[in-house]
Parts: sequence; structure tokens; C-alpha cells
Amino acid sequence: MVHAYHVILPVYGYWLPNDPRGGWSEVIRKWELIHFGNASKTLERRFLEELTPQELRERQAAKKRLKYPAVRLTGTQAAAIGGGFAEKTRKGNYTIWACSILPEHTHLVIARRTFKVEQMVNLLKGSATRRLIDRSLHPLAAHAKEGERPPRMWASHEWKVFLDSEEAIENAIHYVQENPVKEGKREQHWSFVTPFSGLPIGSWVTYHTN
Repeated sequence: MVHAYHVILPVYGYWLPNDPRGGWSEVIRKWELIHFGNASKTLERRFLEELTPQELRERQAAKKRLKYPAVRLTGTQAAAIGGGFAEKTRKGNYTIWACSILPEHTHLVIARRTFKVEQMVNLLKGSATRRLIDRSLHPLAAHAKEGERPPRMWASHEWKVFLDSEEAIENAIHYVQENPVKEGKREQHWSFVTPFSGLPIGSWVTYHTN
């Protein structure tokens, strides 16, 4: 039984549809990326450190051909995103057991609700985006047309891992908490994160914050 999800939210330009590290895309929909290979849909994932020098050069060349600059969040922008997450977590009564907001992607461990995790993720991203716009911090604001919102700063899709046991949840939480440290950054502590205290006994549980 699924009790939670480990969700990864890439920002625009972080993971391309034909990225040599693998991906979820079956079709290349951006004409500017067609020359850099076919879609790389696969269940396997590779780290940047595992790519060959040639693959790294091709990946960087592809990123330079994007319509907009690849997003890389600053600490101030990450704090604003956290504020947006906090607002939606409170309003939606979500339970989030771990969160790390990194320059190019965000990790969340989210407890299951009675509706799809994709809906929760979209609402969280929307709240974060509104917070960035309201504070004039949107990373692609300079590319917005007059009277319109900035281009989308999040990738179109998220990755999700289904967590079906206490051990799986605890491992995911530990992984998310350690992610900033692995990148040479400080541990992150967010007000909307609820400490995990084990799974209640029962066949169906709807988690929420107090």
C-alpha cells in the first residue's frame, strides 16, 4: 500500500527530453533540441558524474539552444518558493515529511491524500510561482511579454517514487535531508515540514497537518 511519495520537481532546463542521463519523454517537442538526439525515455537514471566528456559537451550545447535560459534558483528565490509551499500546505492540509529546494530541482516527501499526488504537486508549484511573481523574484521575469505572466519556470513533469513502508519513507526523508549537504550547502529546515513519527495502524489513512 502506498503511504507517501518522494517527488522531484526539476526547474526549466535542468533535465532535457533527450538528456543523456535518461528521462521520461518519448517525443522531442522543442524544435531547438531536435538536433541533439532522440528522446531518452528509460527507467534507468545516470548522474552527471557518470557522463562522458562528449555527453557533457552535448548536454551543455543543447541547454544553450533553449528558448529561455536554464533556471538556476538563488537562495532568495528558494526562500520564496518555500513560502509558497508553506501557504499551500496550510490551505490544502497537506503533510510534507521532507523538503529540499536546490538550485535546479526540489525534493519533497509527501504523505498520501485522497486525491492524486500530481494534483498536490501542481498546486504547490502554482503557489510557489505566485509567491515569486508577487515578490518580483521570478527567474524568467525578464522574458515575460507585456501584460503576461513569465514563461513557465518548472519542468512540465515531475518524478515520483511510491513509498509503501516506514522504511521506504524514512530512507526517502534521509535522502532528501542529505541532498543539500551533498551539494556543499547547509541542511534545510522548513516550517511546513512535519516530523515523521511512523505510520498509524490501519488500512487507509488520510494524512494532514494539525
